[in-house]
Amino acid sequence: MTYTTQMNAARAGIATKEMETVAAYEGMDLQKLMREVAAGTIVIPANKNHKCLKPFGIGNSLKTKINVNLGTSRDCLNLDVEMKKVNQAVSMGAEAIMDLSSFGDTQTFRRKLVAECPAILGTVPIYDAIVYYNKALRDITSREWIDIFKMHAEDGVDFMTIHCGINRSTADRFKAMKRQMNIVSRGGSLIFAWMEATGCENPFFEYYDEILDICNEYDVTLSLGDACRPGCLKDASDISQIEELVTLGELTARAWKKDVQVMIEGPGHMPMDQIQANMKIQQTICKGAPFYVLGPLVTDIAPGYDHITSAIGGAIAAASGASFLCYVTPAEHLRLPNVNDVKEGIMASKIAAHAADIAKGIKGAIDWDNQMAEARQKLDWKTQFDLALDPEKAKRYRAESKPEREDTCTMCGKMCSVRNMNAVLAGEDVDVV
Repeated sequence: MTYTTQMNAARAGIATKEMETVAAYEGMDLQKLMREVAAGTIVIPANKNHKCLKPFGIGNSLKTKINVNLGTSRDCLNLDVEMKKVNQAVSMGAEAIMDLSSFGDTQTFRRKLVAECPAILGTVPIYDAIVYYNKALRDITSREWIDIFKMHAEDGVDFMTIHCGINRSTADRFKAMKRQMNIVSRGGSLIFAWMEATGCENPFFEYYDEILDICNEYDVTLSLGDACRPGCLKDASDISQIEELVTLGELTARAWKKDVQVMIEGPGHMPMDQIQANMKIQQTICKGAPFYVLGPLVTDIAPGYDHITSAIGGAIAAASGASFLCYVTPAEHLRLPNVNDVKEGIMASKIAAHAADIAKGIKGAIDWDNQMAEARQKLDWKTQFDLALDPEKAKRYRAESKPEREDTCTMCGKMCSVRNMNAVLAGEDVDVV
């Protein structure tokens, strides 16, 4: 039997090998998974040309997934370093990688990723159009934007971000409603500038049906970009953000009619008390399409520590309905992240995702924590290291400060509550001197 997209297959009652892999990994009944893929509440990004893909499902009823952004820029053009980031991300269990390269031989790098990387691969084709055509923004034609989108689909990219929610109408509303930080989305600002320079409609909005046909041919999942995501707390949940979300909801319905899988991108910078409400609004307007959030960053004052501000917001967002967390590194707002920054960003995101999965009651999520608690109660250091999210760091910290006794650490020594309670309850004397 033949099918076009994972959604098309699910609606036709066809269980693809990708669905079977996802169902096994999630411990979910295959038929239930297929119903959610058919409804659009779970997506399985899986371009037919990405042959080495290890598929994952993204949806609120599944384990929270994380994405790692990387790629070259004019100031940092080192493909070897970017591949180190890719390999590190894969080894650390990141489910997705977005290549945001904005300079250099982007197609060679992209095709190398498709050929070698098993993670879900995403891109933002608007960046690549500027690299590929190498001409003034206003001179790029509507057709040329769409041609680059098709090129990425042919190359094997599993999902693509397009900023199609900011059309001429929403752009006019944005200009009328003043903001502190204006548009902070790189792709959103570029398409806004192009519309202002040319007077033309956003080509990703104008030719949306043609884009859907391309997605249908290659099974590309659309990630509908939030051009008007808030870039500071002051702009959170404003009219521009919500109006764009309404447009994305309408575009989601159009995609589903053509069996195209869709994710919705979300904020951004946002106070903690607004996050849950934003997740519920998105679920309502976009009918349960998976929500892909950048952060949200819950404060604006921590440059150098934005992996932490992001993890706080990401945990709240995922516990409240977001499905997919885009990591943020300590270098956010400051520079391109290096290899260590990538690790720190991944760790922060993984902690947020796991904490959210516990809160959501994802099957088996808390078992890991229960195993760690048992190892700690037994003062079983080896098992604690084996279970740790970052075993190397845990081992290094203990090795850097060796205790007098193996059944203690240098924090409490013989006053260790775990050691002493074990002794008391076993009817033994407690030696604290």
